[in-house]
Amino acid sequence: QAQLVESGGGLVQPGGSLRLSCAGSGFAFRRLSVAWYRQAPRKQRELVAQISLTGVTTYANSLKGRFIISRDNAKNTVNLEMNSLKPEDTAVYYCNAGADWGQGTQVTVSS
Repeated sequence: QAQLVESGGGLVQPGGSLRLSCAGSGFAFRRLSVAWYRQAPRKQRELVAQISLTGVTTYANSLKGRFIISRDNAKNTVNLEMNSLKPEDTAVYYCNAGADWGQGTQVTVSS
């Protein structure tokens, strides 16, 4: 069974940066598009960014220029670099590939 494991979340001050990683195992990770979603308290889960198997990226319009998604197929990982973080970026961030989801990693932006 496919497994996705996120890491890299934590507490950061406004304006700071964090780098999330999603490690995939149990399937041909490199053959799938991988996406990052996030869900803030009392809000619906929303797409943050996606990267295709060929490296084509798409982003939520509101996050363009601050977030960067990348993948390393040799390591079966997809990373999300988050810059100039704002309190409204506070959420649980999830990795998704096909029908599989990770357990999520908490990102809290607060002074």
